Amino acid sequence: MTTSAAAPADGLDRVAPRLRDMRRSRGLTLEAAAQRAGLSPAHLSRLETGNRQPSLPMLLALARIYGTTVGEVLGELPPEEQPVIRGGRTVPMNADGWTYHQVGASGRAMQALRVVVPYGAQGDLVRVHPGEEWLYVLDGRLRLALGDTVHELAPGDSAHFDSLTPHRIAAATPAGTELLFMHTLLQSPDVHPHV
Repeated sequence: MTTSAAAPADGLDRVAPRLRDMRRSRGLTLEAAAQRAGLSPAHLSRLETGNRQPSLPMLLALARIYGTTVGEVLGELPPEEQPVIRGGRTVPMNADGWTYHQVGASGRAMQALRVVVPYGAQGDLVRVHPGEEWLYVLDGRLRLALGDTVHELAPGDSAHFDSLTPHRIAAATPAGTELLFMHTLLQSPDVHPHV
């Protein structure tokens, strides 16, 4: 599996105050924001003080609540300043064992990341939120649960789904899984409209 060196320890230290500032600027109490994100107030407080690292699902949930993108939470530059992302020019971020690499422009409705998921990390964490997700397995095998159906994806396999479907992802191989991941805050159109 191809992985890059870990991010400096202070990489996510900049995220903590940003999370606190975003919550406060939206006029949300710690309790209100935590409830909307499905977290305990104590957990959100630890994220905002840098005593806990946010996972990708937590970052997605908080970005949606604050009406922004994961890129803005991570402090990426506005899109007009950085439309091209050169390989090896960005510093990966690590959280809860997952490694995130920016592979798309920040500040867009669609966010793109290259993610390394270690074996056994957050495999039981179920998420449901508005939008769409797309993922493409680069290396290793990925276990993707969509509702009650579990799929195992191999390198070259992809999935595109409405993220209102309860879903969870986990590495299915001991060496972990590397994937491309894209999500949008936009609601998926109803492919089966009711008459």
